Amino acid sequence: PKDAKKIETKTPQLGEIVYPFTAFGKTTVIPYQNILIKNTTVWTNEPEGILKNKDVLLQNGKIASIGENIAAPANAKIIDGKDKHLTAGIIDEHSHIGISRGVNEGTKSSSAEVRIGDVVNSEDINIYRQLSGGVVAAQLLHGSANAIGGQSALIKLRWGKVPEEMKIENADGFIKFALGENVKQANWGDFSTVRFPQTRMGVEQVYKDYFSRAKTYDERMKAQALSKNKNSPGGLLRRDLELEALAEILNKKRFITCHSYVQSEVNMLIHVADSFGFTVNTFTHILEGYKVADKLKKHGAGASTFSDWWAYKMEVADGIPGNAGLLTKVGVNAAINSDDAEMGRRLNQEAAKSIKYGGLTEVEAFKLVSLNPAKMLHLDKEMGSIKVGKSADLVLWTDRPLSIYAKVDKTIIDGNIYFDSEEDLKLRVQVKEERARIIKKMIDAKKGGVTTVKPTPKKQLLYECETLGED
Repeated sequence: PKDAKKIETKTPQLGEIVYPFTAFGKTTVIPYQNILIKNTTVWTNEPEGILKNKDVLLQNGKIASIGENIAAPANAKIIDGKDKHLTAGIIDEHSHIGISRGVNEGTKSSSAEVRIGDVVNSEDINIYRQLSGGVVAAQLLHGSANAIGGQSALIKLRWGKVPEEMKIENADGFIKFALGENVKQANWGDFSTVRFPQTRMGVEQVYKDYFSRAKTYDERMKAQALSKNKNSPGGLLRRDLELEALAEILNKKRFITCHSYVQSEVNMLIHVADSFGFTVNTFTHILEGYKVADKLKKHGAGASTFSDWWAYKMEVADGIPGNAGLLTKVGVNAAINSDDAEMGRRLNQEAAKSIKYGGLTEVEAFKLVSLNPAKMLHLDKEMGSIKVGKSADLVLWTDRPLSIYAKVDKTIIDGNIYFDSEEDLKLRVQVKEERARIIKKMIDAKKGGVTTVKPTPKKQLLYECETLGED
Protein backbone atom coordinates (compact mmCIF):
# COMPACT_ATOMS: atom_id res chain seq x y z
CA PRO A 1 0.00 0.00 0.00
CA LYS A 2 1.10 3.57 -0.74
CA ASP A 3 0.50 4.68 2.81
CA ALA A 4 2.59 1.89 4.31
CA LYS A 5 5.36 3.11 6.57
CA LYS A 6 8.86 2.55 5.35
CA ILE A 7 10.82 0.28 7.62
CA GLU A 8 14.19 1.78 8.31
CA THR A 9 17.02 -0.74 8.31
CA LYS A 10 20.41 -0.03 9.70
CA THR A 11 23.31 -1.25 7.65
CA PRO A 12 25.75 -2.96 10.00
CA GLN A 13 29.13 -1.32 10.21
CA LEU A 14 31.86 -3.77 9.40
CA GLY A 15 35.37 -3.37 10.67
CA GLU A 16 38.50 -3.86 8.61
CA ILE A 17 39.42 -7.39 7.59
CA VAL A 18 42.67 -8.56 9.12
CA TYR A 19 44.95 -11.33 7.86
CA PRO A 20 44.70 -13.83 9.42
CA PHE A 21 41.27 -13.08 10.87
CA THR A 22 42.39 -13.41 14.48
CA ALA A 23 44.48 -11.65 17.12
CA PHE A 24 47.67 -10.04 15.77
CA GLY A 25 46.32 -10.10 12.24
CA LYS A 26 47.15 -7.21 9.92
CA THR A 27 44.91 -5.18 7.64
CA THR A 28 47.08 -5.64 4.56
CA VAL A 29 48.73 -8.66 3.01
CA ILE A 30 52.49 -8.11 3.22
CA PRO A 31 53.86 -6.98 -0.16
CA TYR A 32 57.32 -7.62 -1.54
CA GLN A 33 59.66 -4.76 -0.79
CA ASN A 34 63.31 -3.86 -1.10
CA ILE A 35 65.06 -3.83 2.26
CA LEU A 36 68.55 -2.56 3.07
CA ILE A 37 69.96 -3.54 6.48
CA LYS A 38 72.87 -1.23 7.34
CA ASN A 39 75.99 -1.67 9.49
CA THR A 40 75.13 -4.98 11.12
CA THR A 41 76.99 -8.11 12.21
CA VAL A 42 76.21 -10.90 9.73
CA TRP A 43 76.32 -14.56 10.81
CA THR A 44 76.62 -16.07 7.33
CA ASN A 45 76.77 -19.82 8.14
CA GLU A 46 79.14 -19.86 5.16
CA PRO A 47 82.97 -20.18 5.06
CA GLU A 48 83.19 -16.40 5.51
CA GLY A 49 81.95 -16.85 9.07
CA ILE A 50 80.80 -13.78 11.02
CA LEU A 51 81.15 -10.45 9.19
CA LYS A 52 81.08 -7.15 11.07
CA ASN A 53 79.71 -3.79 9.94
CA LYS A 54 78.19 -5.04 6.71
CA ASP A 55 75.17 -4.01 4.68
CA VAL A 56 72.74 -6.61 3.33
CA LEU A 57 70.39 -5.78 0.47
CA LEU A 58 67.19 -7.79 -0.05
CA GLN A 59 65.41 -7.53 -3.39
CA ASN A 60 62.43 -9.46 -4.76
CA GLY A 61 62.54 -11.93 -1.89
CA LYS A 62 66.22 -12.79 -2.37
CA ILE A 63 69.54 -11.78 -0.83
CA ALA A 64 70.88 -9.45 -3.51
CA SER A 65 74.13 -8.14 -2.04
CA ILE A 66 76.39 -8.27 1.02
CA GLY A 67 79.03 -5.59 1.47
CA GLU A 68 79.86 -2.12 2.67
CA ASN A 69 78.17 1.17 1.79
CA ILE A 70 75.58 -0.42 -0.47
CA ALA A 71 73.41 2.21 -2.15
CA ALA A 72 69.72 1.93 -1.29
CA PRO A 73 67.40 1.32 -4.26
CA ALA A 74 64.43 3.61 -4.79
CA ASN A 75 61.62 3.09 -2.28
CA ALA A 76 63.75 0.68 -0.23
CA LYS A 77 63.07 0.26 3.48
CA ILE A 78 66.27 1.05 5.34
CA ILE A 79 66.90 -0.67 8.68
CA ASP A 80 69.65 0.41 11.06
CA GLY A 81 71.46 -2.77 12.10
CA LYS A 82 74.05 -1.09 14.32
CA ASP A 83 74.85 -3.18 17.41
CA LYS A 84 72.49 -5.89 16.09
CA HIS A 85 73.11 -9.34 14.62
CA LEU A 86 71.67 -10.71 11.39
CA THR A 87 71.31 -14.48 10.98
CA ALA A 88 69.58 -16.98 8.77
CA GLY A 89 66.11 -17.75 10.07
CA ILE A 90 65.55 -20.63 12.47
CA ILE A 91 64.11 -23.83 10.96
CA ASP A 92 62.27 -26.29 13.22
CA GLU A 93 62.74 -29.82 11.88
CA HIS A 94 60.08 -31.27 14.19
CA SER A 95 56.97 -29.21 14.91
CA HIS A 96 53.24 -29.76 15.46
CA ILE A 97 51.98 -26.16 15.32
CA GLY A 98 49.59 -25.00 12.61
CA ILE A 99 47.66 -28.29 12.43
CA SER A 100 43.87 -28.68 12.68
CA ARG A 101 42.03 -31.32 14.72
CA GLY A 102 44.81 -33.58 15.97
CA VAL A 103 48.15 -35.02 14.84
CA ASN A 104 47.75 -38.79 15.29
CA GLU A 105 45.77 -41.24 13.16
CA GLY A 106 46.53 -44.11 15.52
CA THR A 107 43.89 -46.63 14.48
CA LYS A 108 46.27 -48.91 12.60
CA SER A 109 49.98 -49.63 12.25
CA SER A 110 50.33 -47.63 9.04
CA SER A 111 48.59 -44.43 8.01
CA ALA A 112 50.94 -43.46 5.18
CA GLU A 113 48.02 -42.18 3.13
CA VAL A 114 47.08 -39.30 5.46
CA ARG A 115 48.59 -35.89 4.86
CA ILE A 116 49.28 -33.04 7.26
CA GLY A 117 49.23 -30.79 4.20
CA ASP A 118 45.44 -31.23 4.05
CA VAL A 119 44.90 -29.81 7.55
CA VAL A 120 47.30 -26.85 7.83
CA ASN A 121 45.85 -24.24 10.18
CA SER A 122 47.19 -20.87 9.05
CA GLU A 123 45.45 -19.05 11.93
CA ASP A 124 47.26 -20.83 14.77
CA ILE A 125 48.56 -18.08 17.07
CA ASN A 126 51.68 -20.18 17.67
CA ILE A 127 52.81 -19.26 14.17
CA TYR A 128 53.01 -15.61 15.21
CA ARG A 129 54.57 -16.47 18.56
CA GLN A 130 57.31 -18.47 16.87
CA LEU A 131 57.97 -15.67 14.42
CA SER A 132 58.72 -13.61 17.52
CA GLY A 133 61.36 -16.22 18.35
CA GLY A 134 63.03 -16.09 14.94
CA VAL A 135 61.49 -19.20 13.38
CA VAL A 136 60.91 -18.86 9.63
CA ALA A 137 60.08 -22.45 8.61
CA ALA A 138 59.01 -25.77 10.09
CA GLN A 139 58.25 -29.34 9.24
CA LEU A 140 54.73 -30.10 10.49
CA LEU A 141 54.81 -33.76 11.48
CA HIS A 142 52.28 -36.47 12.13
CA GLY A 143 52.42 -37.94 15.63
CA SER A 144 54.12 -41.14 16.78
CA ALA A 145 51.14 -43.41 17.51
CA ASN A 146 51.96 -45.85 14.74
CA ALA A 147 55.02 -47.33 13.07
CA ILE A 148 54.25 -45.62 9.76
CA GLY A 149 52.61 -42.27 10.27
CA GLY A 150 51.33 -39.60 7.91
CA GLN A 151 52.96 -37.36 5.34
CA SER A 152 54.57 -34.11 6.52
CA ALA A 153 53.95 -30.52 5.46
CA LEU A 154 56.90 -28.15 5.05
CA ILE A 155 55.83 -24.56 5.61
CA LYS A 156 57.19 -21.07 5.93
CA LEU A 157 55.56 -19.09 8.71
CA ARG A 158 53.86 -16.64 6.33
CA TRP A 159 51.49 -15.17 8.91
CA GLY A 160 48.40 -13.84 7.17
CA LYS A 161 48.53 -16.18 4.18
CA VAL A 162 46.07 -19.00 3.50
CA PRO A 163 47.12 -22.63 4.12
CA GLU A 164 48.26 -23.40 0.57
CA GLU A 165 50.40 -20.26 0.54
CA MET A 166 52.13 -21.38 3.73
CA LYS A 167 53.60 -24.44 2.01
CA ILE A 168 57.15 -24.27 0.69
CA GLU A 169 57.10 -24.42 -3.08
CA ASN A 170 58.64 -27.50 -4.74
CA ALA A 171 59.70 -28.99 -1.40
CA ASP A 172 60.52 -32.70 -1.26
CA GLY A 173 57.98 -35.02 0.32
CA PHE A 174 58.56 -36.33 3.86
CA ILE A 175 56.78 -38.84 6.08
CA LYS A 176 56.77 -39.64 9.80
CA PHE A 177 57.87 -43.05 11.09
CA ALA A 178 58.11 -44.02 14.76
CA LEU A 179 59.82 -46.56 17.01
CA GLY A 180 59.55 -47.45 20.67
CA GLU A 181 56.98 -47.30 23.44
CA ASN A 182 54.41 -45.19 21.59
CA VAL A 183 54.21 -47.56 18.62
CA LYS A 184 53.70 -50.70 20.68
CA GLN A 185 51.22 -48.84 22.91
CA ALA A 186 53.24 -49.42 26.06
CA ASN A 187 51.68 -46.47 27.90
CA TRP A 188 48.20 -46.47 26.38
CA GLY A 189 46.48 -48.32 29.22
CA ASP A 190 45.26 -51.85 29.82
CA PHE A 191 42.65 -51.72 27.05
CA SER A 192 45.12 -50.88 24.26
CA THR A 193 46.40 -54.41 23.77
CA VAL A 194 44.74 -55.45 20.53
CA ARG A 195 46.53 -53.54 17.77
CA PHE A 196 49.59 -55.11 16.17
CA PRO A 197 52.43 -54.56 17.04
CA GLN A 198 52.68 -54.95 20.80
CA THR A 199 56.44 -55.59 20.89
CA ARG A 200 59.58 -54.01 19.46
CA MET A 201 60.20 -57.06 17.29
CA GLY A 202 56.67 -56.64 15.96
CA VAL A 203 57.54 -53.08 14.91
CA GLU A 204 60.35 -54.44 12.75
CA GLN A 205 57.97 -56.91 11.14
CA VAL A 206 55.53 -54.10 10.31
CA TYR A 207 58.24 -52.36 8.28
CA LYS A 208 59.25 -55.55 6.47
CA ASP A 209 55.65 -56.42 5.63
CA TYR A 210 54.69 -52.97 4.36
CA PHE A 211 57.83 -52.39 2.31
CA SER A 212 57.51 -55.84 0.76
CA ARG A 213 53.94 -54.98 -0.27
CA ALA A 214 55.00 -51.54 -1.49
CA LYS A 215 57.79 -53.03 -3.61
CA THR A 216 55.39 -55.48 -5.27
CA TYR A 217 52.79 -52.74 -5.78
CA ASP A 218 55.39 -50.42 -7.35
CA GLU A 219 56.64 -53.13 -9.71
CA ARG A 220 53.10 -53.97 -10.84
CA MET A 221 52.14 -50.31 -11.32
CA LYS A 222 55.26 -49.66 -13.44
CA ALA A 223 54.61 -52.78 -15.51
CA GLN A 224 50.98 -51.76 -15.95
CA ALA A 225 52.01 -48.29 -17.12
CA LEU A 226 54.32 -49.80 -19.75
CA SER A 227 51.87 -52.44 -20.88
CA LYS A 228 49.77 -51.70 -23.95
CA ASN A 229 47.16 -54.11 -22.67
CA LYS A 230 46.09 -52.56 -19.36
CA ASN A 231 43.89 -55.59 -18.67
CA SER A 232 46.73 -57.79 -17.49
CA PRO A 233 46.07 -61.36 -16.26
CA GLY A 234 46.00 -60.12 -12.68
CA GLY A 235 43.43 -57.47 -13.51
CA LEU A 236 43.75 -53.70 -13.51
CA LEU A 237 45.64 -52.66 -10.38
CA ARG A 238 43.87 -49.89 -8.49
CA ARG A 239 45.79 -46.94 -7.12
CA ASP A 240 46.61 -47.38 -3.41
CA LEU A 241 47.59 -44.10 -1.74
CA GLU A 242 49.11 -45.86 1.27
CA LEU A 243 51.40 -48.11 -0.76
CA GLU A 244 52.11 -45.30 -3.20
CA ALA A 245 53.61 -43.19 -0.40
CA LEU A 246 55.82 -46.09 0.70
CA ALA A 247 56.84 -46.81 -2.89
CA GLU A 248 57.98 -43.18 -3.12
CA ILE A 249 60.42 -43.94 -0.28
CA LEU A 250 61.81 -46.91 -2.23
CA ASN A 251 62.15 -44.66 -5.29
CA LYS A 252 63.88 -41.93 -3.24
CA LYS A 253 61.05 -39.46 -3.86
CA ARG A 254 59.82 -39.32 -0.25
CA PHE A 255 61.99 -39.18 2.85
CA ILE A 256 61.63 -40.46 6.40
CA THR A 257 61.76 -38.56 9.66
CA CYS A 258 61.72 -41.28 12.31
CA HIS A 259 60.74 -40.77 15.97
CA SER A 260 63.36 -42.81 17.85
CA TYR A 261 65.16 -43.20 21.16
CA VAL A 262 67.12 -46.41 21.87
CA GLN A 263 70.12 -47.62 19.91
CA SER A 264 68.79 -51.13 19.28
CA GLU A 265 65.81 -49.83 17.33
CA VAL A 266 67.89 -47.32 15.41
CA ASN A 267 70.13 -50.21 14.35
CA MET A 268 67.03 -52.19 13.36
CA LEU A 269 65.58 -49.53 11.07
CA ILE A 270 68.96 -48.88 9.46
CA HIS A 271 69.16 -52.62 8.71
CA VAL A 272 65.64 -52.64 7.24
CA ALA A 273 66.47 -49.59 5.11
CA ASP A 274 69.68 -51.16 3.86
CA SER A 275 67.77 -54.35 3.02
CA PHE A 276 65.29 -52.46 0.84
CA GLY A 277 67.85 -50.08 -0.64
CA PHE A 278 66.87 -46.71 0.82
CA THR A 279 68.30 -44.32 3.42
CA VAL A 280 66.55 -43.10 6.55
CA ASN A 281 66.77 -39.34 6.07
CA THR A 282 66.49 -38.26 9.73
CA PHE A 283 66.20 -39.89 13.13
CA THR A 284 64.38 -37.35 15.28
CA HIS A 285 64.60 -37.22 19.12
CA ILE A 286 67.24 -40.01 19.00
CA LEU A 287 68.46 -39.43 22.56
CA GLU A 288 70.82 -42.39 22.29
CA GLY A 289 72.27 -41.08 19.04
CA TYR A 290 75.69 -40.63 20.64
CA LYS A 291 75.87 -44.42 21.03
CA VAL A 292 75.41 -45.08 17.30
CA ALA A 293 76.89 -41.91 15.81
CA ASP A 294 79.35 -43.88 13.67
CA LYS A 295 76.54 -45.99 12.20
CA LEU A 296 74.40 -42.94 11.49
CA LYS A 297 77.30 -41.35 9.63
CA LYS A 298 77.95 -44.50 7.60
CA HIS A 299 74.26 -44.85 6.72
CA GLY A 300 73.95 -41.15 5.82
CA ALA A 301 71.19 -40.28 8.27
CA GLY A 302 70.77 -36.95 10.05
CA ALA A 303 69.94 -36.63 13.75
CA SER A 304 67.51 -34.05 15.11
CA THR A 305 67.43 -34.15 18.88
CA PHE A 306 66.41 -32.32 22.05
CA SER A 307 68.95 -30.20 23.90
CA ASP A 308 68.29 -31.57 27.39
CA TRP A 309 64.96 -33.44 27.56
CA TRP A 310 65.19 -36.90 29.07
CA ALA A 311 63.85 -39.18 31.86
CA TYR A 312 60.19 -38.57 31.00
CA LYS A 313 59.74 -42.28 30.22
CA MET A 314 61.86 -45.41 30.41
CA GLU A 315 63.28 -45.41 26.90
CA VAL A 316 64.80 -41.93 27.31
CA ALA A 317 66.68 -42.65 30.51
CA ASP A 318 70.07 -42.62 28.75
CA GLY A 319 69.66 -39.19 27.16
CA ILE A 320 72.53 -36.75 27.76
CA PRO A 321 72.82 -32.99 27.07
CA GLY A 322 76.02 -33.56 25.10
CA ASN A 323 74.23 -35.63 22.46
CA ALA A 324 74.10 -32.98 19.71
CA GLY A 325 77.73 -32.02 20.32
CA LEU A 326 78.99 -35.60 20.11
CA LEU A 327 76.99 -36.27 16.95
CA THR A 328 78.40 -33.11 15.36
CA LYS A 329 81.98 -34.00 16.21
CA VAL A 330 81.61 -37.46 14.66
CA GLY A 331 80.39 -35.83 11.44
CA VAL A 332 76.65 -36.48 11.62
CA ASN A 333 74.40 -33.65 10.46
CA ALA A 334 72.75 -32.79 13.80
CA ALA A 335 69.95 -30.40 14.68
CA ILE A 336 67.93 -29.27 17.70
CA ASN A 337 64.13 -29.45 17.31
CA SER A 338 61.17 -28.43 19.45
CA ASP A 339 58.26 -30.94 19.19
CA ASP A 340 56.61 -28.36 21.44
CA ALA A 341 54.93 -25.04 20.65
CA GLU A 342 56.48 -23.28 23.62
CA MET A 343 60.00 -24.57 23.05
CA GLY A 344 59.73 -23.53 19.42
CA ARG A 345 59.84 -19.88 20.54
CA ARG A 346 63.30 -20.22 22.10
CA LEU A 347 65.22 -22.61 19.85
CA ASN A 348 68.15 -20.19 19.83
CA GLN A 349 68.55 -20.77 23.57
CA GLU A 350 68.07 -24.54 23.15
CA ALA A 351 70.92 -24.54 20.63
CA ALA A 352 73.11 -22.52 23.00
CA LYS A 353 73.07 -25.37 25.52
CA SER A 354 75.28 -27.38 23.15
CA ILE A 355 78.03 -24.82 23.72
CA LYS A 356 78.10 -25.62 27.42
CA TYR A 357 77.35 -29.34 27.32
CA GLY A 358 78.64 -30.31 23.87
CA GLY A 359 81.70 -28.09 23.50
CA LEU A 360 80.51 -26.51 20.25
CA THR A 361 81.42 -23.03 19.05
CA GLU A 362 78.74 -20.34 18.74
CA VAL A 363 78.67 -20.78 14.96
CA GLU A 364 78.37 -24.58 15.21
CA ALA A 365 75.62 -24.28 17.80
CA PHE A 366 73.57 -21.82 15.74
CA LYS A 367 73.81 -24.13 12.74
CA LEU A 368 71.91 -26.72 14.82
CA VAL A 369 68.75 -24.65 14.31
CA SER A 370 69.43 -23.08 10.91
CA LEU A 371 71.71 -24.59 8.26
CA ASN A 372 71.66 -28.17 9.58
CA PRO A 373 67.86 -28.57 9.61
CA ALA A 374 67.79 -26.88 6.19
CA LYS A 375 70.04 -29.67 4.95
CA MET A 376 67.86 -32.34 6.60
CA LEU A 377 64.76 -30.98 4.87
CA HIS A 378 66.60 -30.54 1.55
CA LEU A 379 66.08 -26.78 1.70
CA ASP A 380 69.70 -25.67 1.98
CA LYS A 381 69.93 -24.49 -1.64
CA GLU A 382 67.50 -21.72 -0.69
CA MET A 383 67.65 -21.43 3.11
CA GLY A 384 69.88 -21.85 6.16
CA SER A 385 72.64 -19.35 5.42
CA ILE A 386 73.17 -15.76 4.29
CA LYS A 387 74.47 -15.95 0.74
CA VAL A 388 73.74 -13.92 -2.36
CA GLY A 389 70.96 -15.58 -4.35
CA LYS A 390 69.37 -17.40 -1.44
CA SER A 391 65.88 -16.70 -0.18
CA ALA A 392 65.72 -13.71 2.17
CA ASP A 393 64.61 -15.66 5.27
CA LEU A 394 66.46 -13.79 8.00
CA VAL A 395 66.31 -12.65 11.63
CA LEU A 396 67.68 -9.44 13.10
CA TRP A 397 68.56 -9.87 16.80
CA THR A 398 69.23 -7.26 19.47
CA ASP A 399 72.21 -9.24 20.80
CA ARG A 400 74.34 -12.25 19.89
CA PRO A 401 71.69 -14.76 18.73
CA LEU A 402 72.56 -17.47 21.26
CA SER A 403 72.41 -15.13 24.25
CA ILE A 404 69.49 -15.39 26.68
CA TYR A 405 69.33 -11.59 26.43
CA ALA A 406 68.84 -11.64 22.65
CA LYS A 407 65.40 -10.58 21.42
CA VAL A 408 64.09 -10.70 17.88
CA ASP A 409 63.87 -7.25 16.36
CA LYS A 410 62.60 -8.41 12.97
CA THR A 411 61.81 -11.73 11.31
CA ILE A 412 61.95 -11.63 7.52
CA ILE A 413 60.57 -14.28 5.15
CA ASP A 414 60.84 -14.01 1.35
CA GLY A 415 62.11 -10.47 1.88
CA ASN A 416 58.98 -9.42 3.80
CA ILE A 417 58.90 -8.43 7.46
CA TYR A 418 56.49 -10.83 9.19
CA PHE A 419 57.44 -9.86 12.74
CA ASP A 420 58.54 -6.42 13.87
CA SER A 421 59.11 -5.76 17.58
CA GLU A 422 57.91 -2.15 17.34
CA GLU A 423 54.79 -3.08 15.39
CA ASP A 424 54.14 -5.89 17.86
CA LEU A 425 53.72 -3.36 20.67
CA LYS A 426 51.07 -1.57 18.62
CA LEU A 427 49.30 -4.85 17.84
CA ARG A 428 49.15 -5.67 21.56
CA VAL A 429 47.32 -2.40 22.17
CA GLN A 430 44.94 -3.13 19.28
CA VAL A 431 44.17 -6.61 20.66
CA LYS A 432 43.45 -5.13 24.09
CA GLU A 433 41.16 -2.46 22.62
CA GLU A 434 39.31 -4.97 20.42
CA ARG A 435 38.73 -7.28 23.37
CA ALA A 436 37.33 -4.36 25.39
CA ARG A 437 35.08 -3.32 22.47
CA ILE A 438 33.60 -6.82 22.12
CA ILE A 439 32.99 -7.15 25.86
CA LYS A 440 31.26 -3.75 25.95
CA LYS A 441 29.09 -4.75 23.00
CA MET A 442 27.97 -7.90 24.83
CA ILE A 443 27.23 -5.95 28.03
CA ASP A 444 25.18 -3.37 26.10
CA ALA A 445 23.27 -6.15 24.34
CA LYS A 446 22.43 -7.76 27.68
CA LYS A 447 21.20 -4.42 29.05
CA GLY A 448 19.03 -4.10 25.96
CA GLY A 449 17.23 -7.34 26.72
CA VAL A 450 19.07 -9.73 24.41
CA THR A 451 18.93 -13.33 25.63
CA THR A 452 22.27 -14.36 27.09
CA VAL A 453 24.08 -17.63 26.55
CA LYS A 454 26.45 -19.19 29.04
CA PRO A 455 30.01 -18.95 27.69
CA THR A 456 31.74 -22.17 26.68
CA PRO A 457 35.45 -21.40 26.71
CA LYS A 458 37.64 -23.60 24.55
CA LYS A 459 41.35 -23.83 25.25
CA GLN A 460 43.66 -24.48 22.34
CA LEU A 461 45.51 -27.76 22.72
CA LEU A 462 49.25 -27.67 22.10
CA TYR A 463 50.08 -30.80 20.12
CA GLU A 464 53.16 -32.96 20.44
CA CYS A 465 54.11 -36.46 19.28
CA GLU A 466 51.96 -38.34 21.76
CA THR A 467 48.78 -36.23 21.54
CA LEU A 468 45.73 -38.43 20.91
CA GLY A 469 42.31 -37.29 19.79
CA GLU A 470 41.16 -34.00 18.30
CA ASP A 471 40.78 -30.58 19.93
